[in-house]
Amino acid sequence: MAREFQRGHKAKLSDLTPGTDLYVGVQIAAPGLTFDISCFGLDANEQLSDDRYFIFFNQPKSPEESIQLLGAQSGDTESFRVTLDRIPAAVQKLSFTATIDGPGQMSQVGPGYIRIVAGGEEVVRYAFTGSEFTTERAVMLGDFYLKDVWRFAAVGQGFDGGLEALLKNFGGEVAEEEEAPAAPQAAPGFAPPAQATAPPAFAAPPAPQAPQPAPSFGAPPAPAPAPQQPMHAAPTIAAPLTPQAPPAPAPYGQPGHQPPQPPQPQPQFGQVPGQVPGQIPGQHPGQPAPPAPTPPYGQPAPAPYGQPAPAPYGQPAPFGQQPPGAPQGVPQGLPAAGAGLHAALQLYKETATGQRWTPQNQQLMRVDLTMGGAGVLARQGSMVMYQGKVDFGYKGAGFVGRVVGNATGQEMQLMRCTGRGQVFLAEEGSYLHPIELQGDAICVSAESVLAFDESLQYEVRRVEGHGIPGGALFTMQFQGTGTVVIKTHGTPVVLPVTPTTFADCNAVVAWSAASQVIVSSQVRLRRNAYPGHSGETVNLQFRGAPGNFIVVQPYEV
Repeated sequence: MAREFQRGHKAKLSDLTPGTDLYVGVQIAAPGLTFDISCFGLDANEQLSDDRYFIFFNQPKSPEESIQLLGAQSGDTESFRVTLDRIPAAVQKLSFTATIDGPGQMSQVGPGYIRIVAGGEEVVRYAFTGSEFTTERAVMLGDFYLKDVWRFAAVGQGFDGGLEALLKNFGGEVAEEEEAPAAPQAAPGFAPPAQATAPPAFAAPPAPQAPQPAPSFGAPPAPAPAPQQPMHAAPTIAAPLTPQAPPAPAPYGQPGHQPPQPPQPQPQFGQVPGQVPGQIPGQHPGQPAPPAPTPPYGQPAPAPYGQPAPAPYGQPAPFGQQPPGAPQGVPQGLPAAGAGLHAALQLYKETATGQRWTPQNQQLMRVDLTMGGAGVLARQGSMVMYQGKVDFGYKGAGFVGRVVGNATGQEMQLMRCTGRGQVFLAEEGSYLHPIELQGDAICVSAESVLAFDESLQYEVRRVEGHGIPGGALFTMQFQGTGTVVIKTHGTPVVLPVTPTTFADCNAVVAWSAASQVIVSSQVRLRRNAYPGHSGETVNLQFRGAPGNFIVVQPYEV
């Protein structure tokens, strides 16, 4: 029986099926709208580094045929064949998308789905409707991604800008359109038959009729409906957006046999290269040239011709270090048409990855509440901005929780974030680190917790020890399926647990719940009386099987 996924749900493909030859079907429709359904093969940075792995109607398969576009069949608007064990190592993620060809919005679509079929049996289905979207014109439906093993995630994340915004998100761009040839084109060779036929053997359940070869079957013998007008007459080319700076001009006036010359002002427009400023044409080079004009007071002198410019061509100067008189944020060396506020702030634009938790930088975290049904619990006052319709409510610990929190020092003042929108979280410039739990557990000090999924279970855990007053320390243990965001002062270090691993209890941030923790006390009253006492009193000793870890920050609370 197929598992029903909701937006944001993830699972290992090995938990769904042992097979690696998979059929992916997409069903999406709306009155008066046509859709282009594609698959993007992405690298570890979620970028389309090789446009041969953009699988769509003009490029129906990857070079080694590990990803193939099959066409409409078995009730699916579009279908793919994915052979996981043939996908090259450079491809770490497959993103299946749908874009509207022409005007329209995704809110107009009816009930649809993306499903996975293995061995003739449907194993998982993510169903969606137009009520989940608003003004989007392109949607990421589902992902295969490699994290130790191949996994599947129901995404349902959209872009208002359509195909162009989708390509830019994956590091590509839409090529200029060319005029289509006048001669009518025949139906593509990978078009599906018009009548109902049996799907490939690896796909939907077999029918009594003998399966036709896939995916190299030809056009149907019966008259086929006219093919839909493609969105682009020429193939869409996806390429990295990294700007290529032109080479710097060759140094001027530096031949090996000549002595170095004093810096000269940049030649004026129309001046002959090699002519000394102020020199009359035909004048002997040995004659002295008039002195360079003095720039107006308060204005920077022009850079000598052939010397490095204040900033690389096409790149903005460091913020706050631009030459006097230059507008802040304008890249130096660019013409006025290529500069502006948008270019200056492009580096700091919002990052959208289609995931529930997305770091915007080291100190700012974005959580998308539209992905996943559960709310988010965050430290009170940690919200710095939000978009959409989000409700914030007080999350009380109850009488028993307050008593336990006060007694153990593990009390957390939390707020509940629910609704449909994106919330940005931060606290005092701390470094933020999302940790995804999939049924496992982690111990974190309450002081180091910024936010977590409400679906996680959490409780106060006691660390045994007899060498300190009170006989114990306390921490928070999180367990279940979801994400917990921890905060650190500076960049932490993750160490494996060994029998000789010790850490200061004021610097430890988190550790794996399976580790054995023992309090190692070095309190000595007579030593404390000496001026040379180290000040290190309470340490934690960690023991455990290989695979356990501790997280330590370069700071003592």
